[in-house]
Amino acid sequence: MADNSVSSLVELKEVTFSYPGSSGDRVILDRVSLTVPRGKVTALMGASGGGKTTVLRLIGGQQQANRGEVLFDGKNMASLTQTELYAARRRMGMLFQFGALFTDLSVFDNVAFPLREHTRLPASLIRDIVLMKLNAVGLRGARDLMPSEVSGGMARRVALARAIVLDPELIMYDEPFAGLDPISLGTAAQLIRQLNDTLGITSIVVSHDLEETFRIADQVIVLANGRVAAQGTPDEVRHSTDPLVHQFVNALAEGPVKFHYPGPDVADDFGSPAASGRKGRS
Repeated sequence: MADNSVSSLVELKEVTFSYPGSSGDRVILDRVSLTVPRGKVTALMGASGGGKTTVLRLIGGQQQANRGEVLFDGKNMASLTQTELYAARRRMGMLFQFGALFTDLSVFDNVAFPLREHTRLPASLIRDIVLMKLNAVGLRGARDLMPSEVSGGMARRVALARAIVLDPELIMYDEPFAGLDPISLGTAAQLIRQLNDTLGITSIVVSHDLEETFRIADQVIVLANGRVAAQGTPDEVRHSTDPLVHQFVNALAEGPVKFHYPGPDVADDFGSPAASGRKGRS
C-alpha cells in the first residue's frame, strides 16, 4: 500500500553506478541525487549514454547501485526480498522503446497478458478491463489485429494500454516518441499527460524530444557526465545558464559535450607504429 506521507514516489540518494569493462569500470552515474514527486510528469533528459535508461533499470530493480539508495515509496529497492521486489514491480508500468509487443499475440492478448500472468480474474472481467484500456488509447476497434498489422504509432499506444492495464502507480516511458510521425508523436504526448492526470499516477519520461517533452512535463531533470546538470520546471531548465544545459536545450554543436569520443591525440594515433602496422596489413 502506498505511503502517501512520502511526497516523492521515487528518490535516488547519492547513487553511483558503473558497468564493468575491459579497461576498467565505466561510470554511468556518479553520486546522483534526484526526486520524482507523486502525481507529476518528470522528464529525464540529456545526451545519449548519459544514464537515463540506467535510472529506469535501477528503479525497476533490474540493476543495483554500487553505492547510494534507490527508493520507491520510501523503500530501498536493493533491500527488498524477491517477493517484495515483484510486489513493487506490480505497482509500476513500463513502456519500452518501440513498444516491445509480443509479435505472435493479437493486440487484445498483448494487453491482457499482464492480467493473465498476475491475477486470477475471470475471462469476462479481463475482457472488460482490456477493452477499457484500449478505449483509453483510442484502439478498442483494433483489438483483433496483430502487431504486424498496426502502425508504429498504434503499436506504441497498444504498449501504453498494456502498461496501464494493472493500474500502476508509476509508469516509466523509455523514448516514447522515437520514430513517430508528428501526428503520432503529438497523440502520444497528449495521452501521457491525460493518463497521468486522469488516473492520478506518477510518470517518468525518458526522451530527446524537447518540444513535446517540455510541453507535458512538470519537472525536467538533465543528466550529463554522470551527474544531474539541471533539475526544475521546463521554463527553469530552458533558461539555465549552465553551459552544458544551454548546449543541450539549444541543440548546439559546440559546447561541453564534444562530438569526438575521448581518445589519443590524432597525430599520435595515426603516426603510431601500431596504426602503421594495421594500415600495412589492410
